[in-house]
Amino acid sequence: MIKVLIKKEEKFVSLKVTGHANSAPHGEDLVCAAVSSVITGGLNSLEHPEDFAIVLKEGNASVEAKKDVSSHDEVVLETIITGLKTIAEGNDKFITIKNL
Repeated sequence: MIKVLIKKEEKFVSLKVTGHANSAPHGEDLVCAAVSSVITGGLNSLEHPEDFAIVLKEGNASVEAKKDVSSHDEVVLETIITGLKTIAEGNDKFITIKNL
């Protein structure tokens, strides 16, 4: 199962995504592919990636703000979170989202 942990205070603080969906054999798992695409595409859209501690590995992605997040990057991160929530709506056996 993919586990998503989101932490916000007034603004974005962190996002952690761990695990595998296991909804299909390795290499054919569309839930994992969708989650990976949303995260990778979103992170590639950050205007100030240097303002974040980013880890992106198979089965593990995390983003933590090191300083105040710009308006542009806040929108990008909210878009990533919305994308993950949309995936979870139809795949709740394979992905859970928790706000910290």
